[in-house]
Amino acid sequence: MKKLNNKTKFLLLVVIGYLGVAFFNFDYAFKALNNTLEITLKIIPILIIVIAVMTLMEFYLNSKFVEKNLSQKSGLRGYFWAILSGILISGPPYILFPMLKQLKNKGMSDKFIAIFLYNRNVKIPFFPALIYYFGWQYSLVLSFYIILLSIPCGLLVEFFSNQKRIGP
Repeated sequence: MKKLNNKTKFLLLVVIGYLGVAFFNFDYAFKALNNTLEITLKIIPILIIVIAVMTLMEFYLNSKFVEKNLSQKSGLRGYFWAILSGILISGPPYILFPMLKQLKNKGMSDKFIAIFLYNRNVKIPFFPALIYYFGWQYSLVLSFYIILLSIPCGLLVEFFSNQKRIGP
């Protein structure tokens, strides 16, 4: 018999778990299965958005754009695009991580990925609330330091990601 991959093993384990629970308490297993289906139906629109965003990225953010603007050899332009896109993009990380992996596969450097993620902390939609609670001076200084410190953060990530790994 052919060896099963991990995905199939996990699926079988889940099915066996549901059957085991159903054997002892059918109503509880039915409620659990119903909750799983409800969650799956709630996730489907998010998955559609993720697929749409990744499709648009594939169409507009081709390898030439990434190589020119977000690779190691892009210079100051790369810092600009990483900072700007980190500030402007919004949304949950589970949408951004697949997008960043796709950009990394096209040539985006680890440094610019780190800068992008660091600058997600400058939240334009929350800026009015930040100003209301802390004042505009604090809000501007905080945003300035987030942007400024994203650069050494990106350089540190680049430095450590280029180090030789020791051990397994």
